[in-house]
Amino acid sequence: MKELSLNILDIVENSVKAGAALTEISVVEEGDTLTLTITDDGCGMTEEVLKSVTDPFYTTRTTRKVGMGIPLLKLEAELTGGELNIVSRHITEHPLDHGTTVTAVFMKNHIDFTPLGDLVSTIITLIQGHPDTDFRFVHKTEKFEVVLDTRQLREVLEGVPLNTYEVIKWIEEYIKDQYIN
Repeated sequence: MKELSLNILDIVENSVKAGAALTEISVVEEGDTLTLTITDDGCGMTEEVLKSVTDPFYTTRTTRKVGMGIPLLKLEAELTGGELNIVSRHITEHPLDHGTTVTAVFMKNHIDFTPLGDLVSTIITLIQGHPDTDFRFVHKTEKFEVVLDTRQLREVLEGVPLNTYEVIKWIEEYIKDQYIN
């Protein structure tokens, strides 16, 4: 993919399809390393699925025979000298503590590093498309930290849907302001 923000969108969509009530997206930049971590409380993957998920010819979709999201993220990380790690606990084996964590480490100074892209638009798209799902987004560098937690917004909004136009515009400005200040 041309931008990591598109990888984030793809993986988080998988989290939502897995029934996640909360998906946490963390982007941490330390020195020359960028670590992307996406954690959800969805149904998780069985050991069999977990072993196959990095194979581009494996997919759970019925509309096509390939699944490129995770394999591309793995390739993008490895091309920079980084790595991809996936830990998952399936609901049948772990009924009280299930979900998936995808962690990709990238070396930012490598020529093959994929740019981050438009993280603000990615988060807005996720909230707008899945207003009943909670998201926690953190982007941390040595210069700033951007944080958004939709659970906190829900407490203040008292039943107003997150995908209401005015709420979406406010969230967008709130995130952008954190990048500026």
